[in-house]
Amino acid sequence: MAGNSSSKTVVYGAIGANLAIAAAKFVAAFFTGSAAMLSEGIHSLVDSGNGLLILLGLARSARPADDQHPFGHGKELYFWTMIVAVLIFAVGGGISLYEGWIHIKDPAPLADPTWNYWVLGLAMVFEGVAFTLAYREFNKTRGAGGFWQALRASRDPAVYAILLEDLAALVGLLIALAGVFFGHLLNNPYFDGSASVAIGVLLIGMAVFMLTETRGLLVGEGVDAATLTSLRALAAAEPAVARLHPPLSMYLGPREAILALDVRFQPELSAQETVAATARLEHAIRAKHPEFTRIFVEATAAAEH
Repeated sequence: MAGNSSSKTVVYGAIGANLAIAAAKFVAAFFTGSAAMLSEGIHSLVDSGNGLLILLGLARSARPADDQHPFGHGKELYFWTMIVAVLIFAVGGGISLYEGWIHIKDPAPLADPTWNYWVLGLAMVFEGVAFTLAYREFNKTRGAGGFWQALRASRDPAVYAILLEDLAALVGLLIALAGVFFGHLLNNPYFDGSASVAIGVLLIGMAVFMLTETRGLLVGEGVDAATLTSLRALAAAEPAVARLHPPLSMYLGPREAILALDVRFQPELSAQETVAATARLEHAIRAKHPEFTRIFVEATAAAEH
Protein backbone atom coordinates (compact mmCIF):
# COMPACT_ATOMS: atom_id res chain seq x y z
CA MET A 1 0.00 0.00 0.00
CA ALA A 2 2.86 2.40 0.78
CA GLY A 3 4.34 1.90 -2.68
CA ASN A 4 0.96 2.54 -4.27
CA SER A 5 0.60 5.78 -2.27
CA SER A 6 4.06 6.95 -3.39
CA SER A 7 3.16 6.23 -7.02
CA LYS A 8 -0.01 8.31 -6.66
CA THR A 9 1.98 11.22 -5.25
CA VAL A 10 4.17 11.18 -8.36
CA VAL A 11 1.11 11.13 -10.62
CA TYR A 12 -0.68 13.93 -8.73
CA GLY A 13 2.42 16.10 -8.96
CA ALA A 14 2.70 15.50 -12.70
CA ILE A 15 -1.00 16.26 -13.33
CA GLY A 16 -0.87 19.52 -11.38
CA ALA A 17 2.27 20.70 -13.17
CA ASN A 18 1.00 19.75 -16.62
CA LEU A 19 -2.37 21.50 -16.22
CA ALA A 20 -0.71 24.76 -15.17
CA ILE A 21 1.87 24.51 -17.94
CA ALA A 22 -0.70 23.64 -20.62
CA ALA A 23 -2.78 26.71 -19.79
CA ALA A 24 0.26 28.97 -19.98
CA LYS A 25 1.44 27.44 -23.27
CA PHE A 26 -1.93 27.84 -24.95
CA VAL A 27 -2.06 31.49 -23.90
CA ALA A 28 1.41 32.03 -25.34
CA ALA A 29 0.49 30.19 -28.56
CA PHE A 30 -2.64 32.35 -28.92
CA PHE A 31 -0.71 35.63 -28.64
CA THR A 32 2.32 34.60 -30.68
CA GLY A 33 0.93 32.11 -33.22
CA SER A 34 3.81 29.74 -32.48
CA ALA A 35 3.31 26.16 -33.73
CA ALA A 36 5.97 24.87 -31.35
CA MET A 37 4.16 26.45 -28.39
CA LEU A 38 0.83 25.00 -29.57
CA SER A 39 2.44 21.55 -29.83
CA GLU A 40 3.92 21.93 -26.37
CA GLY A 41 0.49 22.96 -25.02
CA ILE A 42 -1.09 19.87 -26.57
CA HIS A 43 1.76 17.79 -25.15
CA SER A 44 1.11 19.07 -21.61
CA LEU A 45 -2.67 18.62 -21.95
CA VAL A 46 -2.22 15.03 -23.15
CA ASP A 47 0.16 14.38 -20.26
CA SER A 48 -2.49 15.65 -17.80
CA GLY A 49 -5.09 13.30 -19.25
CA ASN A 50 -2.59 10.47 -19.20
CA GLY A 51 -1.99 11.05 -15.50
CA LEU A 52 -5.73 10.70 -14.86
CA LEU A 53 -5.78 7.41 -16.80
CA ILE A 54 -2.86 6.08 -14.75
CA LEU A 55 -4.71 7.04 -11.56
CA LEU A 56 -7.71 5.10 -12.90
CA GLY A 57 -5.42 2.14 -13.54
CA LEU A 58 -4.00 2.33 -10.01
CA ALA A 59 -7.50 2.39 -8.51
CA ARG A 60 -8.78 -0.52 -10.60
CA SER A 61 -5.65 -2.62 -10.10
CA ALA A 62 -6.06 -2.36 -6.31
CA ARG A 63 -9.41 -4.17 -6.34
CA PRO A 64 -9.38 -7.50 -4.48
CA ALA A 65 -9.47 -10.88 -6.20
CA ASP A 66 -12.85 -12.42 -7.01
CA ASP A 67 -14.22 -15.54 -8.67
CA GLN A 68 -13.70 -14.15 -12.18
CA HIS A 69 -10.25 -12.75 -11.38
CA PRO A 70 -8.70 -15.15 -8.84
CA PHE A 71 -5.26 -13.52 -9.17
CA GLY A 72 -6.59 -10.00 -8.68
CA HIS A 73 -6.75 -7.03 -11.05
CA GLY A 74 -3.10 -5.94 -10.98
CA LYS A 75 -2.73 -6.00 -14.78
CA GLU A 76 -5.37 -3.29 -15.12
CA LEU A 77 -2.54 -0.81 -14.54
CA TYR A 78 -0.64 -2.21 -17.52
CA PHE A 79 -3.74 -1.97 -19.72
CA TRP A 80 -4.33 1.70 -18.92
CA THR A 81 -0.63 2.45 -19.38
CA MET A 82 -0.89 1.00 -22.88
CA ILE A 83 -3.85 3.29 -23.56
CA VAL A 84 -1.70 6.20 -22.36
CA ALA A 85 1.07 5.21 -24.79
CA VAL A 86 -1.41 5.01 -27.68
CA LEU A 87 -2.73 8.50 -26.83
CA ILE A 88 0.80 9.92 -26.71
CA PHE A 89 1.52 8.33 -30.09
CA ALA A 90 -1.70 9.36 -31.83
CA VAL A 91 -2.71 12.62 -30.16
CA GLY A 92 0.54 14.08 -28.86
CA GLY A 93 2.87 12.93 -31.61
CA GLY A 94 0.35 13.02 -34.45
CA ILE A 95 -0.97 16.53 -33.82
CA SER A 96 2.53 17.91 -33.23
CA LEU A 97 3.70 16.48 -36.57
CA TYR A 98 0.61 17.86 -38.32
CA GLU A 99 0.93 21.33 -36.81
CA GLY A 100 4.63 21.41 -37.62
CA TRP A 101 4.07 20.39 -41.22
CA ILE A 102 1.32 23.00 -41.66
CA HIS A 103 3.58 25.75 -40.33
CA ILE A 104 6.49 24.61 -42.52
CA LYS A 105 4.28 24.75 -45.61
CA ASP A 106 2.77 28.10 -44.60
CA PRO A 107 4.95 29.68 -41.90
CA ALA A 108 3.38 32.30 -39.66
CA PRO A 109 5.06 35.72 -39.39
CA LEU A 110 7.47 36.02 -36.49
CA ALA A 111 5.96 37.71 -33.43
CA ASP A 112 7.37 39.10 -30.20
CA PRO A 113 8.92 36.03 -28.46
CA THR A 114 8.66 37.49 -24.94
CA TRP A 115 5.55 35.43 -24.12
CA ASN A 116 7.25 32.27 -25.29
CA TYR A 117 10.36 32.83 -23.19
CA TRP A 118 8.36 33.51 -20.03
CA VAL A 119 6.13 30.48 -20.48
CA LEU A 120 8.98 28.17 -21.45
CA GLY A 121 10.99 29.31 -18.43
CA LEU A 122 8.10 28.72 -16.01
CA ALA A 123 7.30 25.40 -17.68
CA MET A 124 10.87 24.20 -17.18
CA VAL A 125 10.62 25.00 -13.48
CA PHE A 126 7.31 23.13 -13.07
CA GLU A 127 8.43 20.18 -15.18
CA GLY A 128 11.71 20.07 -13.31
CA VAL A 129 9.86 19.74 -10.00
CA ALA A 130 7.59 17.00 -11.39
CA PHE A 131 10.57 15.15 -12.88
CA THR A 132 12.46 15.35 -9.57
CA LEU A 133 9.50 13.77 -7.71
CA ALA A 134 9.26 10.95 -10.24
CA TYR A 135 13.03 10.44 -10.34
CA ARG A 136 13.27 10.15 -6.55
CA GLU A 137 10.52 7.53 -6.50
CA PHE A 138 12.18 5.70 -9.40
CA ASN A 139 15.52 5.66 -7.56
CA LYS A 140 13.95 3.84 -4.59
CA THR A 141 13.71 0.65 -6.68
CA ARG A 142 16.42 1.40 -9.23
CA GLY A 143 19.20 -0.68 -7.72
CA ALA A 144 22.77 -0.45 -8.96
CA GLY A 145 22.00 -0.53 -12.69
CA GLY A 146 22.20 2.38 -15.12
CA PHE A 147 19.27 4.71 -15.77
CA TRP A 148 18.00 3.17 -19.00
CA GLN A 149 18.65 -0.37 -17.80
CA ALA A 150 16.65 0.30 -14.63
CA LEU A 151 13.91 2.02 -16.63
CA ARG A 152 13.48 -1.03 -18.85
CA ALA A 153 13.52 -3.32 -15.83
CA SER A 154 10.90 -1.30 -13.91
CA ARG A 155 7.53 -3.00 -13.43
CA ASP A 156 5.69 0.09 -12.14
CA PRO A 157 4.14 2.10 -15.01
CA ALA A 158 2.84 4.70 -12.55
CA VAL A 159 6.47 5.68 -12.01
CA TYR A 160 8.27 4.93 -15.28
CA ALA A 161 5.50 6.32 -17.52
CA ILE A 162 5.39 9.60 -15.59
CA LEU A 163 9.19 9.73 -15.46
CA LEU A 164 9.36 9.27 -19.24
CA GLU A 165 6.66 11.88 -19.82
CA ASP A 166 8.43 14.41 -17.62
CA LEU A 167 11.77 13.69 -19.30
CA ALA A 168 10.22 14.04 -22.77
CA ALA A 169 8.52 17.26 -21.62
CA LEU A 170 11.85 18.77 -20.53
CA VAL A 171 13.49 17.79 -23.83
CA GLY A 172 10.46 19.10 -25.73
CA LEU A 173 10.71 22.43 -23.93
CA LEU A 174 14.36 22.72 -24.93
CA ILE A 175 13.40 21.97 -28.55
CA ALA A 176 10.63 24.59 -28.46
CA LEU A 177 13.01 27.12 -26.91
CA ALA A 178 15.58 26.43 -29.61
CA GLY A 179 12.93 26.84 -32.31
CA VAL A 180 11.80 30.19 -30.96
CA PHE A 181 15.32 31.48 -30.30
CA PHE A 182 16.92 30.52 -33.61
CA GLY A 183 13.83 31.51 -35.54
CA HIS A 184 14.17 35.09 -34.27
CA LEU A 185 17.95 35.13 -34.29
CA LEU A 186 18.09 34.12 -37.97
CA ASN A 187 14.75 35.72 -38.88
CA ASN A 188 13.61 32.33 -40.20
CA PRO A 189 10.00 31.29 -39.43
CA TYR A 190 10.66 27.71 -40.55
CA PHE A 191 12.46 26.94 -37.29
CA ASP A 192 9.14 27.11 -35.44
CA GLY A 193 7.44 24.44 -37.57
CA SER A 194 10.58 22.30 -37.55
CA ALA A 195 10.63 22.41 -33.75
CA SER A 196 7.02 21.19 -33.70
CA VAL A 197 7.94 18.27 -35.99
CA ALA A 198 10.90 17.40 -33.74
CA ILE A 199 8.61 17.40 -30.68
CA GLY A 200 6.22 15.08 -32.53
CA VAL A 201 9.04 12.66 -33.34
CA LEU A 202 10.15 12.79 -29.69
CA LEU A 203 6.65 11.91 -28.44
CA ILE A 204 6.23 9.08 -30.93
CA GLY A 205 9.59 7.61 -29.91
CA MET A 206 8.62 7.75 -26.24
CA ALA A 207 5.23 6.16 -26.99
CA VAL A 208 6.86 3.29 -28.89
CA PHE A 209 9.20 2.66 -25.95
CA MET A 210 6.27 2.61 -23.52
CA LEU A 211 4.23 0.32 -25.77
CA THR A 212 7.13 -2.12 -26.05
CA GLU A 213 7.73 -2.25 -22.31
CA THR A 214 4.05 -2.43 -21.32
CA ARG A 215 3.24 -5.07 -23.91
CA GLY A 216 5.64 -7.53 -22.28
CA LEU A 217 4.05 -7.00 -18.86
CA LEU A 218 0.52 -7.21 -20.23
CA VAL A 219 1.02 -10.52 -22.05
CA GLY A 220 2.78 -12.19 -19.11
CA GLU A 221 6.42 -11.19 -18.59
CA GLY A 222 8.35 -13.20 -16.02
CA VAL A 223 11.09 -12.20 -13.60
CA ASP A 224 14.58 -11.30 -14.76
CA ALA A 225 17.60 -13.58 -15.11
CA ALA A 226 19.13 -12.43 -11.81
CA THR A 227 15.99 -13.43 -9.89
CA LEU A 228 15.89 -16.82 -11.63
CA THR A 229 19.52 -17.40 -10.63
CA SER A 230 18.65 -16.48 -7.05
CA LEU A 231 15.74 -18.94 -7.03
CA ARG A 232 18.01 -21.74 -8.19
CA ALA A 233 20.52 -20.86 -5.49
CA LEU A 234 17.83 -20.92 -2.80
CA ALA A 235 16.68 -24.34 -4.00
CA ALA A 236 20.26 -25.65 -4.07
CA ALA A 237 20.74 -24.44 -0.48
CA GLU A 238 17.89 -26.67 0.70
CA PRO A 239 19.39 -30.16 1.44
CA ALA A 240 16.07 -31.90 0.76
CA VAL A 241 15.96 -30.69 -2.85
CA ALA A 242 17.48 -33.05 -5.41
CA ARG A 243 16.58 -31.07 -8.53
CA LEU A 244 14.70 -27.94 -9.54
CA HIS A 245 13.15 -27.63 -12.97
CA PRO A 246 13.14 -24.17 -14.61
CA PRO A 247 10.94 -21.86 -12.48
CA LEU A 248 7.82 -20.40 -14.09
CA SER A 249 6.92 -16.85 -13.13
CA MET A 250 4.70 -13.97 -14.22
CA TYR A 251 4.12 -10.43 -12.97
CA LEU A 252 0.55 -9.74 -11.87
CA GLY A 253 1.32 -6.13 -10.93
CA PRO A 254 4.24 -3.78 -10.17
CA ARG A 255 4.98 -5.47 -6.82
CA GLU A 256 3.21 -8.78 -7.23
CA ALA A 257 4.30 -11.92 -9.07
CA ILE A 258 3.26 -15.55 -9.23
CA LEU A 259 5.78 -18.41 -9.07
CA ALA A 260 5.36 -22.09 -9.97
CA LEU A 261 8.12 -24.56 -9.02
CA ASP A 262 8.56 -28.17 -10.08
CA VAL A 263 10.78 -29.60 -7.33
CA ARG A 264 12.26 -33.08 -7.09
CA PHE A 265 13.01 -33.98 -3.47
CA GLN A 266 15.36 -36.65 -2.14
CA PRO A 267 13.69 -40.08 -2.52
CA GLU A 268 14.24 -41.13 1.11
CA LEU A 269 12.11 -38.29 2.50
CA SER A 270 8.81 -39.09 4.14
CA ALA A 271 5.64 -37.20 3.23
CA GLN A 272 5.92 -35.14 6.41
CA GLU A 273 9.55 -34.26 5.68
CA THR A 274 8.64 -33.26 2.13
CA VAL A 275 5.94 -30.92 3.43
CA ALA A 276 8.39 -29.37 5.89
CA ALA A 277 11.04 -28.92 3.16
CA THR A 278 8.49 -27.31 0.87
CA ALA A 279 7.52 -24.86 3.62
CA ARG A 280 11.19 -24.00 4.25
CA LEU A 281 11.79 -23.37 0.58
CA GLU A 282 8.73 -21.13 0.26
CA HIS A 283 9.75 -19.18 3.36
CA ALA A 284 13.28 -18.65 2.02
CA ILE A 285 11.94 -17.43 -1.33
CA ARG A 286 9.45 -15.00 0.23
CA ALA A 287 12.10 -13.65 2.62
CA LYS A 288 14.40 -12.69 -0.28
CA HIS A 289 11.78 -12.01 -2.95
CA PRO A 290 8.62 -10.58 -1.35
CA GLU A 291 7.18 -9.85 -4.79
CA PHE A 292 6.20 -13.53 -5.03
CA THR A 293 2.83 -13.27 -3.32
CA ARG A 294 1.70 -16.62 -4.68
CA ILE A 295 4.00 -19.65 -4.81
CA PHE A 296 2.90 -23.04 -6.09
CA VAL A 297 5.20 -26.01 -5.56
CA GLU A 298 4.79 -29.34 -7.29
CA ALA A 299 6.75 -31.64 -5.00
CA THR A 300 7.73 -35.14 -6.07
CA ALA A 301 10.44 -37.64 -5.07
CA ALA A 302 13.58 -37.72 -7.23
CA ALA A 303 12.92 -41.31 -8.25
CA GLU A 304 9.55 -40.46 -9.79
CA HIS A 305 9.21 -39.87 -13.51
